[in-house]
Amino acid sequence: MTEKRGAFIVIEGLDRSGKSTQAAALVERLSSRNIPAKLFKFPDRATPIGKMIDAYLRSESELDDRAVHLLFSANRWELAVSIERILASGTTIICDRYAFSGIAFSAAKGLPYDWCAAPDAGLPMPDVTLFFDVTPEIACARCGYGEERYEREELQARVREQFLHIGAKMGETWKVVDAGKERDVVSEDVWAAVAPLVTPSKLETVIGRLWQE
Repeated sequence: MTEKRGAFIVIEGLDRSGKSTQAAALVERLSSRNIPAKLFKFPDRATPIGKMIDAYLRSESELDDRAVHLLFSANRWELAVSIERILASGTTIICDRYAFSGIAFSAAKGLPYDWCAAPDAGLPMPDVTLFFDVTPEIACARCGYGEERYEREELQARVREQFLHIGAKMGETWKVVDAGKERDVVSEDVWAAVAPLVTPSKLETVIGRLWQE
């Protein structure tokens, strides 16, 4: 690790909560301030595993819930080394979804919480996770809702409950953003949470690991 590593910032939330829009805007804002930044999205649908996930999410294939969960985790592990290398180079990473989504969606489908968390233990630990909190009712009213398998209001309500449970476990590294506000207001709330972290000297040199002491 260099002494000036990048920050690892994850944005989580329900489908259509505005994560992707705000993640892209944040990368642009950082770059405009000469802070190197790169966007990651999970699932990464371009990898071999990601293509299998993409077909499942589009309801073009059927898989057991446990198999799907492990595929999502494997997709993150495919890119774990790249994430660490990029952070070590001094570039900040903005990540649209991460391991917390894996837990929230699978646990909402009825799989045991601890079993859901286990495959991601040891992945790089985010410096902060911004949970975009929005009611399923607001999310389902947004453009494009319902195009993919998980975009059902009843399921999204259970996913939200799981996210809130995860947040209680994560402590200070988990921050809730009211994603029901106007887009520009959300952007400023995101910036307020991120700005203190993009000064490299404020970060620990070593990247932490998820769910490991």
